[in-house]
Amino acid sequence: MKYIDYYKTLGLDKSASTAEIKKAYRKLARKYHPDINPNDADAKQKFQLINEANEVLSDPEKRKKYDKYGKDWEHAEAYEKAQKERGNKGDGFNQGGFSEGNYERYTSSGFDESDFSDFFNTMFGGGAGAGGFSRGRSVKFRGQDLNASLNLSLNDVYTTQKQVLNLNGKSIRITIPAGVENGQTIKIKGHGGVGVNGGPNGDLYITFNIAPDDNFKRDAANLYTEHYIDLYTAVLGGEVIVNTFKDKVKLTVKPGTQNETKVRLKGKGFPVYKRDGEFGDLYITYKVRIPTNLTPEQKELFVKLSKLD
Repeated sequence: MKYIDYYKTLGLDKSASTAEIKKAYRKLARKYHPDINPNDADAKQKFQLINEANEVLSDPEKRKKYDKYGKDWEHAEAYEKAQKERGNKGDGFNQGGFSEGNYERYTSSGFDESDFSDFFNTMFGGGAGAGGFSRGRSVKFRGQDLNASLNLSLNDVYTTQKQVLNLNGKSIRITIPAGVENGQTIKIKGHGGVGVNGGPNGDLYITFNIAPDDNFKRDAANLYTEHYIDLYTAVLGGEVIVNTFKDKVKLTVKPGTQNETKVRLKGKGFPVYKRDGEFGDLYITYKVRIPTNLTPEQKELFVKLSKLD
């Protein structure tokens, strides 16, 4: 019978601690569990082997026996029984294995090699054999976490809103708080994959992709925009109507306003995430338009003005 290295089965070496064995087992058992891999014969076989490896290596006595007999696990228990019958504790088995005579005695007395399952049944009496994963199936596994992305506009996240997502044929109603940022991820507890054997469900993680806005640039809760004014208003001053994100406001432009002048409108920015009633600021940059296609009369006036200056 082919020797199976249970340490290799769990991806460990012989120095692995009990905690490392437990962690490796749970990770692999979840990956290959029949409930997660229905109708997958290969996964079923791997799951059985993983359970056998865990049964042996997680038990200090069984692990000690496994480490002691190495490749001769197939006949170790039979030899020990024979030793007890004969009161012989010296010859027959050492690091090299059984002597041929001893092995023949025990097999010829009705101890057939077919009585040995993969190492587990040979030395430890079954429990995770072909009959069906009894311990493995009783282990509760947390459902897998799911990830989804949601594409929104800046206007969509200006106010708190509810949406219904359809994931894997399941409708999930979520609340999107005002002020969510681009790339931000929120967790919806218990809406991930279904748990195995009564284990808890996983969680759903939603990442928000917020498209850039044509008129406003966002930085956290602050907004930035530009507003064009004509040369005459910049020079002489006046009133302009400026768009904020949700309404319009009337502003007074001071005489002699320079191109790229910035003004701040406090509280006219974006909602602060999860802080109801709080808003950032809106920063407006004035862009002065220089007149083009002047008439002769206009050009003459600019010449006179330049001479006066």
